Amino acid sequence: MRKVSDILARKGSSVFAIDADTLVLDALRLMADKNIGSVVVTKNGEYAGILTERDYARKVILEGRSSDHTTVGEIMGTSLPVLLPDNTIDHCMHIMTESKLRYLPVFSHNKLSGIISMSDVVTETILSHEDTIEQLKNYIQS
Repeated sequence: MRKVSDILARKGSSVFAIDADTLVLDALRLMADKNIGSVVVTKNGEYAGILTERDYARKVILEGRSSDHTTVGEIMGTSLPVLLPDNTIDHCMHIMTESKLRYLPVFSHNKLSGIISMSDVVTETILSHEDTIEQLKNYIQS
């Protein structure tokens, strides 16, 4: 059974992080430059939450706030469910679906070790199915 650690091994565990006092507009520029949909938010160098494009749409645009006057700390997602490297992909998918989340932090030994997206989970599931199909083909041909 594939695990969260398999995703991190494939995609890497590097994350982009910004301080909670960063303006939303600057965070959006970073996300656009790096072609990412979320960024880790830190306070005093420690993990504090995650800012996503959805947070921006719902907590800035729809509330009539200004991107150049609002900090990411004001709108970031906090108290998110946490994944562990040993969690299965099925467990990860269940949490994301039930919580209606697209990004989750992964912690190992109380330290942030990566971010998993729904896209990562889908990709890993497809790879797993392709491996199973290849194994079945090899079994049938032997």
